[in-house]
Amino acid sequence: MDLHRPLGTLADGEDPVRLAPEDAGWTRTGLRVLVLRPGAARTLRTGEFEAFVLPLSGGCVVETGGERFELIGRDTVFSRVTDFAYVPRDATVVLSSAAGAEVALPMARCERALPARYGPAQDVPVEVRGAGSATRQVANFGTPGAWDHADRLMACELITPDGNWSSYPPHKHDDTCDVVNEEVYYFRVAGRDGETPSREGFGLHRTYTGDGELDENAVVRDGDVFLVPRGYHGPCVAAPGYPLYYLNVLAGPGERSMAFCDDPAHSWVRGSWEGREPDPRCPVTSVLGRVR
Repeated sequence: MDLHRPLGTLADGEDPVRLAPEDAGWTRTGLRVLVLRPGAARTLRTGEFEAFVLPLSGGCVVETGGERFELIGRDTVFSRVTDFAYVPRDATVVLSSAAGAEVALPMARCERALPARYGPAQDVPVEVRGAGSATRQVANFGTPGAWDHADRLMACELITPDGNWSSYPPHKHDDTCDVVNEEVYYFRVAGRDGETPSREGFGLHRTYTGDGELDENAVVRDGDVFLVPRGYHGPCVAAPGYPLYYLNVLAGPGERSMAFCDDPAHSWVRGSWEGREPDPRCPVTSVLGRVR
């Protein structure tokens, strides 16, 4: 299976990403990244899928089932924590943006049709994980406990300061662990200004299994997608000079849970963080904008 999907390989016309579960070789998890032209509405039908509407750049209006949500959005994924919307399965969704926007639609095939709902940016929990060079920011906008209004879908955003490691220690959530989840990584890489996405920079991503059947080490650039069907994943490394963002999208056949199992060879690293200070560059962003 080709797990690394560079920018352009999943394009659908001018939309950068259209990934259905069948394209990934699994059952539930998908992702679309859409370009909204100024003043031009787009109509989508969710079918069997629930989804989040997550602005990556710009803001937009979401209309579905008699509801209307105005998403303020943001300049880039490195500029602030954004508001978002949840849209259910079997829905017709109209998206529009007066100034133009790029939006991500993390999605999951699901069974229950729940009402559409708005997610305010100020309610998104922003967490700082790790310590030292393993410090990163996690915006838990669509994770269990932070957002329980979903049937199968889970999602979060991570920002790793340049030179740091994240998704570490390597961990998994497959049929040899507590839960089974299919996972998508969608990467954005900031350029020299630390805020504007650019193909100039790069990061590194690793996915592997204990038996060696999967052993992938990828150079990822702005707009790339990486699929994690099973096995340990991590680290994700932000090259010096280039902050790294990724959107994680997960779904599985059981209850919504992001439980994981560390690679036992590296789990000891968590204990080494005790008493160490986190990187002062985190958190990178908040609802008010860039923190530092």
